[in-house]
Amino acid sequence: MTDSDNPLILVTGNKNKVLEVKAILGPTATLEVLDINLPEIQGSVEEITREKCRAAAETIGGPVLVEDSALEMRALGGLPGAYVKAFVETIGNEGLNRILSAFDDKSAEAVCTFGYSQGPGHEPLLFQGRLQGRIVPARGVSSFGWEPIFEVEGEGVTLAEMEVGKKNGLSHRFKALVKFREWFLGARRPV
Repeated sequence: MTDSDNPLILVTGNKNKVLEVKAILGPTATLEVLDINLPEIQGSVEEITREKCRAAAETIGGPVLVEDSALEMRALGGLPGAYVKAFVETIGNEGLNRILSAFDDKSAEAVCTFGYSQGPGHEPLLFQGRLQGRIVPARGVSSFGWEPIFEVEGEGVTLAEMEVGKKNGLSHRFKALVKFREWFLGARRPV
């Protein structure tokens, strides 16, 4: 089901994220991508996504889809969480591994949260996907910062080493988008 007259506006500046979203959603919706600067608050990935979605809906004046990702390491009580991008930019994947080296528990969760708002004044709906794994020394090349150190549970490879089609069929982003797609298609069915 597509609706080319009313494209779904995805707010992101990450072209690789756009490719993944398009590959996972397929013909569910026609995407229009806007790269707008949105304020990012401090908080949980859910709070950040919700506020980002509200701000995008106000800025655009209509329906929007936004996304925020997190990497939660169990030994660190869920850190770096939604701040993983800042950690990777500051200390790199090697630095994240060094921090975790003091702990036996290397387990982690990759978290992706999409927020959808029908427009200004509408409460954003959240769709979250989680992927279990563990932190390992960097392997593979990726266009997403921490994917080389996240080994997917039961797969024996990092997200960066994984073939794109397989990754798009099991990732945290995939799990969140499946929830969104089911809701989106259900919400658009005639009553």
